[in-house]
Amino acid sequence: MTEPDNDTAAVLRKEFATGLAPARTSRWVEAFASVPRHAFVPAFYTQGPDGAWERVGPADPGYLEAVYSDRALTTQLDERGIPTSSSSEPSVMLTMLDALDAAEGDTVFELGTGTGYNAALLSHRLGEQNVTTIDVDPDLTEAAARRLAGVGLRPFVATGDGAGGWPGRAPYQRLIATAALRSIPDAFFRQAAPGAVIVAPVGYGILRVTVTDPGCGTGYFLPTPAYFMPRRTPSVPPAFAQAETAEPTTTTAAPSDILGRLRFPLALALPGHTTCSWRDDDGDVTAVGIWTEDGSTATAHVSGKVRQVGPRRLWDVVESLAETFAGEPERQEFRVSITPGRQTVWYRTQDGPAWDLPQLG
Repeated sequence: MTEPDNDTAAVLRKEFATGLAPARTSRWVEAFASVPRHAFVPAFYTQGPDGAWERVGPADPGYLEAVYSDRALTTQLDERGIPTSSSSEPSVMLTMLDALDAAEGDTVFELGTGTGYNAALLSHRLGEQNVTTIDVDPDLTEAAARRLAGVGLRPFVATGDGAGGWPGRAPYQRLIATAALRSIPDAFFRQAAPGAVIVAPVGYGILRVTVTDPGCGTGYFLPTPAYFMPRRTPSVPPAFAQAETAEPTTTTAAPSDILGRLRFPLALALPGHTTCSWRDDDGDVTAVGIWTEDGSTATAHVSGKVRQVGPRRLWDVVESLAETFAGEPERQEFRVSITPGRQTVWYRTQDGPAWDLPQLG
């Protein structure tokens, strides 16, 4: 059962909301103070040192304190124990809602209903009749609609691929995604009102785009790092066994860079890639692996040895980025130009380093 909205929950929620934006004024703080997060997170999962997941519910110590903390909470696991849905980190949610710059009465489309918490915040402030939210998982949308109704909110909740938008309720003044994307879906531009604002996680950043003309827009990345659950697409295993038979080459790029300072630009240069690492008993990285959906795979050892297989030489991309960026680049220095059929991210100046993002119909 869901923890009742008692005095303890109310006090924790007020303190939680006030602490989300201590250095700035946000119109969304009142929504966080009013909407009970625990109604949308009746349980969550924590992972122990051995990797095992443990369910935490209202009867468990610390449940409410965790719900009303600035933490992302895993709310759904698949049959393999891999997280498939979560309640996002509230301060990141607040940052995205601020960037959305929505006013009461604006129509809003949300890709990624998840628990329904973000849709509840939108509905509370902007009016439930103005909010459309969609998720590919029918179990999630059914539960979200039930939880929303439980707190007296009834936005339009649908099941489907959010990358296609929801044309029946378009146009939208504001569009927001709460699942990681590789680019802004074309459908967003088809269903956007003139001058609409789009806020979406792309790679490991948050992109804010203003629609300037049909199919066109300009934008920039917010300085806030972000990681969201990706849209559900078929996964491809790495070809590590095949890579082991490849002739090694040497590299001067530090393997750990793809886990740290190059993580954000690598997500732009190789959208949808996956990484892993091998570590010694002290937890230090000894080698890393990287692979993409076309079967390309690379491994890099701290000794400087690299092995690559597949149609693309992934570590060559890493080395190029390592030469381009002396340190960790700031996200707000990356901007985007969008025209029909093309989305280009560029760094600092339009004639500087640039990457084309894959198109999402």
